[in-house]
Amino acid sequence: MPPSIRKLTGRIGAFVEGVDLAARPDPSTITTLRHALNEHKAIVFGNVNLDNAGQERVAGWFGDLTTAHPNVPAADGTTNVLAVDSETSKANEWHTDVTFVVNPPQLTTLRSIVTTPYGGETLIANANAAAAYRDLPEPLRALADSLRVVHTNQYDYARPSATTAQRKEYDRVFVSTPYETEHPLVRVHPLTGERGLFIGGFAKRIVGLSSSESVDLLRIFQSYVTRPENILRWTWSPDQLLIFDNRITQHYGVDNYDGHARRLNRVTVAGDVPVGVDGRRSEPLVGDASHYSKVLEVAA
Repeated sequence: MPPSIRKLTGRIGAFVEGVDLAARPDPSTITTLRHALNEHKAIVFGNVNLDNAGQERVAGWFGDLTTAHPNVPAADGTTNVLAVDSETSKANEWHTDVTFVVNPPQLTTLRSIVTTPYGGETLIANANAAAAYRDLPEPLRALADSLRVVHTNQYDYARPSATTAQRKEYDRVFVSTPYETEHPLVRVHPLTGERGLFIGGFAKRIVGLSSSESVDLLRIFQSYVTRPENILRWTWSPDQLLIFDNRITQHYGVDNYDGHARRLNRVTVAGDVPVGVDGRRSEPLVGDASHYSKVLEVAA
């Protein structure tokens, strides 16, 4: 039987049942899951019973894997697994993963390892043509289409005042090699052709504008991405897998769990170089990300 896809909100998110993630998938199942991601932007599986190798294998259904992170070491002796751990970092600001490199991941997978007794949700926001971009008034949409934005890891969402030695060390490693990339503010999705606002926590400044002008405009565009109707608020239980399209979403790990331990393991899938409405591709400015992820002309 084909997988069952159940919508979670009107604009983003679906729950998937009827897929054995431990089995070798047939092509029709992978096609169904890819279509579900294209439509819903984020899909969730429950009771997955996966280890790190299993999470890597499932992520590999969608394309080549990236190494865990350009600067942060992989978890548990793996190559592709990054621990999103409350002990070292808290990603409690809106962001899209690793946009400071020229070809950010196309997909992110998160698997729940340690969950909190309350709080600790992951928010996923739909930035695409069916949500945030569509909601822009026409003058703002035309302006957004024309702009380019510099993203950098020196402007890091994951570093809101470290308070422990572990977090200070994580912060030091995160920025140890600097990266900067110029991306279009509006990205055209390579599979669906949808337009989406490609900004988030690593976006530092708009090309051609001052710092204060950049902050003001980015704040306006960001406010459309994070409207409540564009957001899936996912409450974690053990042994769940969340996959979201990193090309057209943002996410936020809510720090509302009073210091309880929380850990998700992250595996990402290599992406293509973003292209703007004018057909112009992103350009690296600082740092060579070739060791991090393979540059693909078209993502899998």
